[in-house]
Amino acid sequence: MIKKNGGPYINRYDLPGGSMDEGEPLENTAIREIAEETGLRVTDSHQLGTVSFRFPWKYQKYTWNEHICVFNLIEEYQGEVKATVTQFIGQDSLGAVWIPLSKLSISNSSPLVLKAKEYLLTERFETKDTEYPHWQVLS
Repeated sequence: MIKKNGGPYINRYDLPGGSMDEGEPLENTAIREIAEETGLRVTDSHQLGTVSFRFPWKYQKYTWNEHICVFNLIEEYQGEVKATVTQFIGQDSLGAVWIPLSKLSISNSSPLVLKAKEYLLTERFETKDTEYPHWQVLS
């Protein structure tokens, strides 16, 4: 998990991720973002699927957010998670931590973390989109 310091998941646990750089393949984006936000180097992974999370969030002229997410299963990695990571413009991770699944809930985690938890507990990845009509951004 990463400790989020911005956006609608601020002050919650989240999964590493972010925007693609120009010309960057999707798989490379996931590997780069994981390295930037956790310090881990992914050596083997595969895509599980894509889902969307909808929730209220007042941002610029918008009142709802639709977060489209591509999930990857990390099979192998090298390195150790970094409790703090290099900060730069656009960096929304304060660092990474290992958290027991039993400690993850809607009150402290992003929808992405809850989806990953569901997958780890059931070994099934459902591609149904999810809406959180009462989502609260923590300040």
